[in-house]
Amino acid sequence: MLKIKGHGAIVQEGNPVLRGKAKAVVLSEIGGKEIRRVIFQMKAALNSESDGVAIAAPQIGVPLRIFVVSHNAFALVNEEKPKKEKALASPLSEYDLVCINPEITKLSRKKAKVPEGCLSVRWKYGNTIRHEKATLSAYDEHGKRFTYGGSSLIAQIFQHENDHLNGILFIDHATEIETLTPKQVAEIQEKSKRSLSTSSLGR
Repeated sequence: MLKIKGHGAIVQEGNPVLRGKAKAVVLSEIGGKEIRRVIFQMKAALNSESDGVAIAAPQIGVPLRIFVVSHNAFALVNEEKPKKEKALASPLSEYDLVCINPEITKLSRKKAKVPEGCLSVRWKYGNTIRHEKATLSAYDEHGKRFTYGGSSLIAQIFQHENDHLNGILFIDHATEIETLTPKQVAEIQEKSKRSLSTSSLGR
């Protein structure tokens, strides 16, 4: 039986798990108790941060090729669409997207300079160059293979999280890196506390 060591807390830059290449999940283990526990911990860690849009398993100390994209990320993308297109919003704006053994199968030639941060490199932000579109192939939490083509923020997330699975952090290639002030950090942390309080009341 698969036994995974991990504590569910978000690990920070300097932890060796963030620099190793994550291992593929054995397909027969998808849907099993241990993998379900890891995904639950990932979602809990992600939901504890108001500014988080995705998280990879190594970020909670588990060196497996899994990442989760928050439904909030899809909701943000939907908000940026013209009013007519919002009616055709993906149901993913209501659910988190679990990606197991993900592979980026296609990237656009066109790239863009975009702002970026990371829950494991807390309070540092910089600009990175990312492909504007990315197509991902992965397994969901039930073991079903799927393909998803994303642009703008979703494409950026796919590339950022895929980097995590290969031991790469955004600060390795970012420019114009800045660190938030203590006041800015306090404001984000207070927002996270309010968000957690609201979500716990709704359950």
